[in-house]
Amino acid sequence: MKTVIYYFTGTGNSLAAARKIAGALGETELVPIASLANTPGPVTPTADRVGIVCPVYDSGVPVMVAEFAERLGLSRANYTFAVVTMAGMGVAALHQLNGIFSKRQNQKLDAAFAVTMPGNFPPLARLPAGEKCDRVLGKADIRLGEIAQAIGSGRAVPPGFAPVSRLLKALIYGPFAAGARGAGERFSVSDACTGCGTCAKVCPAGNLTLVDGRPAWAQQCELCCACLHFCPVEAIQLHMMRGTEGRGRYRHPDLTVADMVAQRGQKAPFPDNSAVQ
Repeated sequence: MKTVIYYFTGTGNSLAAARKIAGALGETELVPIASLANTPGPVTPTADRVGIVCPVYDSGVPVMVAEFAERLGLSRANYTFAVVTMAGMGVAALHQLNGIFSKRQNQKLDAAFAVTMPGNFPPLARLPAGEKCDRVLGKADIRLGEIAQAIGSGRAVPPGFAPVSRLLKALIYGPFAAGARGAGERFSVSDACTGCGTCAKVCPAGNLTLVDGRPAWAQQCELCCACLHFCPVEAIQLHMMRGTEGRGRYRHPDLTVADMVAQRGQKAPFPDNSAVQ
């Protein structure tokens, strides 16, 4: 039974989740949503199962994912699902996707899942590290195994009752979605920058270029913070809320620069993940 999983990732949590599910299901194609962002028109995969895996941003899905969901046709799939990775509450993101498909195609998701993974937005909170991070990832692996089993058996799983999450989304997601694309103006780079260009390579939106050896942000930001987390010298800061100075950096231990580059225009390297960091 063929499965297609469309994914978006900034720090690797969602790609790791997609790979875990794909490994359990077998015969699964992983397709990066970023690789289709500039391809106009509808996307209608021919597969028995079709899913979306993505992170939660401000109680909703990334803007690029929401736009992609508007184009994704589910009519040829026998089973559809979504999985969101989150640090806290985020079930409202599943209701958001469900609403998009229901409104556009009169078709709801057959299953919707949320899995807790390490937080990666330093302006909001200090990021988990060491044993704490390992514990979160360990529990996530168990949860993803359960999710894969549910998908494999074709189980119907509604998004669930989440009044607080949905209230938060109603309050904060609108401003986030309206301002995300221009958020590059809130990033800065210090004199520690070496001009290595890693930030430009890993940006899923292709929003960075090097100008005179230093990163410059355009107007297509997704606020995934990949540029910030991948900078090898932590020269990049985000000036929002509490800022990011001294608040840690995170990326999933299995994520490589090659994975992020592949997200821009190629299928994710699955199951081979041997690229050099």
